[in-house]
Amino acid sequence: MVVPGVVAPGTEPEPVTDPDAPGRPTLRHLLLIPVITALLAGTLGGALGYAFAVRGGAGAAVLGGAPAEVPALAQRKPESLAGVAERVLPSVVTVRVSSLGGTSEGSGFIATADGHVITNDHVVAGGSGKASVVFSDGSTAPATIVGQDAESDIAVIKVSRPGLRPVEFGDSDALAVGDPVLAIGSPLSLANTVTAGIVSALDRTMQAGEPGGPVRYYAAIQTDAAVNHGNSGGPLVDGAGRVVGVNSTIKSLVAEGQEAGNIGLAFAIPINQAKRVTQDIIGTGKARRTVIGARADGPAGVVGGGLRLAEVEPSGPADGAGLKVGDVILKINGRPMTEPTDLTALVRKYAPGSVVTVEYRRGSARQNTSVTLAADAK
Repeated sequence: MVVPGVVAPGTEPEPVTDPDAPGRPTLRHLLLIPVITALLAGTLGGALGYAFAVRGGAGAAVLGGAPAEVPALAQRKPESLAGVAERVLPSVVTVRVSSLGGTSEGSGFIATADGHVITNDHVVAGGSGKASVVFSDGSTAPATIVGQDAESDIAVIKVSRPGLRPVEFGDSDALAVGDPVLAIGSPLSLANTVTAGIVSALDRTMQAGEPGGPVRYYAAIQTDAAVNHGNSGGPLVDGAGRVVGVNSTIKSLVAEGQEAGNIGLAFAIPINQAKRVTQDIIGTGKARRTVIGARADGPAGVVGGGLRLAEVEPSGPADGAGLKVGDVILKINGRPMTEPTDLTALVRKYAPGSVVTVEYRRGSARQNTSVTLAADAK
């Protein structure tokens, strides 16, 4: 029998709780807490998203994909166009020369660590002997004209500045039509301009010059890289960043007196010829001209083409090789001769002392002879 108020032996008293005291949450309560939290978070997130959408444009689309890893310029592959440009640009300068007619401007490139810069003769022609150069970083330095050769259109100026980086020279005789090239310079005063193209033709014989001025001859490298006024004297470089030519002239479809512009026909002096002239100018102050000792007065005007010799200098290279007045020069080292310019320009491509093969016709007979080219007496 259980007596009220008395705890039976061996039994625990019933727990007594205060209904007004805070109790421990039940399982039901525990389950309701995350559900309510999720609902509140969803509502708040939707409200914020709507607010941001309204401020940024309702329904604005996300454009583009995830950003890709783009290499820095210093990490460009050396053989890429960007890599070549990065290496060569510090060696290219803008050349400014003052004269009575104002200031002429062109391009040039550092040829030696002690400051010799190659440019075109027509860039410095008529100057006072003083010039200045602007480097790729925008800094400037005074320069003096060391020497120039009007007929080859090469001039050398000198700057005094530590830490100059000369270009690397290539071999213009190793070029092939279709090789990629870059033209670097300051066209229309736009410094550090790089344009790309290919070698369009080789040994394109050129006769250039202003009326009343010197006549310039060279067997040019033709390129479709964009070249304009101000590119003159700048380098034409190959796919490895080696200088293979000196940008010099362009062809353009304009009337006389109008400003010419690029139409994809630009011409550069082969660097092998430019280097030889530069070394002559640095060493002696003037350049030697290569001659064959003969003069052609025009196309032969007969089947098979060629140039008829109007004059052969006694004891000159052509005379020593057995050529005579009236002989028709057909080819020099395999290059067909069609205009008198061809003979002069192609011969000047070679250094004095070079031996070239001349194919000619005397009467109806075709013959070959070897001619050792010489330097003129000027």
